[in-house]
Amino acid sequence: MSSNDIPAPPPAEPDTPPVDSPFRSERTNRDEPPQYVLPLVVHIEKAAPPARTDALRTAARAVLVMLSDERSVGEGEWARLMRDWQDARIRKVVRRARGAEWRKAAALPGITVTGDEAEVRVFPPVPLDGWPKELAKLQVSGTDLDDPEPPAAPDPAHPVLWLNPELGMSAGKEMAQVGHGAQLAWWELSETERKAWREAGFPFSVATPGPERWRELTVSGLPVVRDAGFTEIAPGSCTVVADHPALRR
Repeated sequence: MSSNDIPAPPPAEPDTPPVDSPFRSERTNRDEPPQYVLPLVVHIEKAAPPARTDALRTAARAVLVMLSDERSVGEGEWARLMRDWQDARIRKVVRRARGAEWRKAAALPGITVTGDEAEVRVFPPVPLDGWPKELAKLQVSGTDLDDPEPPAAPDPAHPVLWLNPELGMSAGKEMAQVGHGAQLAWWELSETERKAWREAGFPFSVATPGPERWRELTVSGLPVVRDAGFTEIAPGSCTVVADHPALRR
């Protein structure tokens, strides 16, 4: 699902996003450059769909893997695209594929990340109106997934991507949102902290807190994703809090 989101403002002004944020819903100078989107494709076979939480974790990890890949930084082959994407709006779109569709998508340049059951392939950013035909024809809808059993409680020693308990989002929408949350956490970390997280394999949990805990998290100073409201939910809705131990002040 596609969304543009804003990091949390300082606690003193909880409803005022930074003026230069790449995620503001109104038009800013970040709308002037060419716009790009980070495509993610989740593998969903009818007979054996992945568990919802595992798909969310895998999508968020795919974003982190892409951000940290040697091809995405420095003089890497994807570095210019990654810079152009991050200098403009930070858009992500999650689509689904199965069978031959998945095999065709997997043949394109990108990175496949696997979870316990889920498979997500992330691709270098593409122009907003210039998708490869193999990806352009894939469906955004149909990513409704369930957890057959309640997810395990998050380990507070590792990062947690907390989902808003009061919003009803499709799995595809939530996959994009946790991807945003993971990216905001990555931006906030030092190079040393990023290296440690990457070398550990990007451990983290995805969980939904109770309403009271959610309110505490949104004013804690941790990175918060706010949706622009282009799909499914109202503009400005807080969707994810990125809780990394290194960012707890």
